[in-house]
Amino acid sequence: MPTRGSFPRIATVLALSLAATAPLAQTTFPAKPVRLIVPNAPGGAIDILARLFAQHLQPLWNQSVVVEYKPGANTIVGSEFVAKSAPDGYTIGLVVTSHVINPSLRATLPYDTLRDFAAVTMTAVSGVVIVASPSFEANTVAELVDLARRQPGKLAYASPGSGSAMHLSGELLKGMAGIDLLHVPFKGSGPAYPEVMAGRIPLLVDPLFSSLSYIRSGKLKPIAVTTPARDPAAPGIPTVAETLPGFAVHSINGMVVPAATPREIVAKLNADLVRVLQLPEMRTRMGELGLRPVGSTSAEFEATVRTEIERWAKVVKDAGIKPD
Repeated sequence: MPTRGSFPRIATVLALSLAATAPLAQTTFPAKPVRLIVPNAPGGAIDILARLFAQHLQPLWNQSVVVEYKPGANTIVGSEFVAKSAPDGYTIGLVVTSHVINPSLRATLPYDTLRDFAAVTMTAVSGVVIVASPSFEANTVAELVDLARRQPGKLAYASPGSGSAMHLSGELLKGMAGIDLLHVPFKGSGPAYPEVMAGRIPLLVDPLFSSLSYIRSGKLKPIAVTTPARDPAAPGIPTVAETLPGFAVHSINGMVVPAATPREIVAKLNADLVRVLQLPEMRTRMGELGLRPVGSTSAEFEATVRTEIERWAKVVKDAGIKPD
């Protein structure tokens, strides 16, 4: 039987034992299937990235990673679902550039972009590209601008949705070039491709990694990328800035969870996602798609979200777009 004086020593040993097992308990996450929420329709750019992550996370976690699509309202439907899900790490949301644009385009949102999400990691960045049907008359930005000036309001460009980075790229082009283009929004870029390839809509603005396979196969003609410098994935495609100096737009991709998710789970998700992003086969495949892997810390991605919200607010204001 322990003596009275031995109780503090027993308590100390017990406390140390519990402390030692706490990290082991954390490593049991995830203990059930994880949902990966895609806020766009299937078949588009973000779908490819989601399935790549699911493919590599499943063996790492020894759990199913279920990709679920919740499109609508320029990714707001999917983001709201994530924000209001249980903060336990089992619901992860993919976010794209519209995540940081929506605060400037919507008078009210069903969530607060800064307060209701915990940033996990920025997964990738990519260029945005302006492509055209092979039969489109113009081949360069200069020729496109000239054609648009001769046909004001008649040339149309498709985008994966109103308020997306691709939509605002088109609006920025209109403003800087002094031209009038007709915007045709789709619910995700997947449905837009057949329309552009068939020539029913002459232009499409979409992430490079979504368009690259169509460009390589000759089904689409590239006009220009919107990043300040040429993209390493397609160095032969000129930039808009080569014709319109100062033009710069890029697309970001990242992962978020509900804000109240425990910090140790956020850290676990960050570590595992960064680990996947470092896999040679993952980096090779992303490179083929025109994606540049990032794998930031949670704090770095949170800072990027804040900076991007401010940057896009200026673009929206300069374009004269009024919040809905």
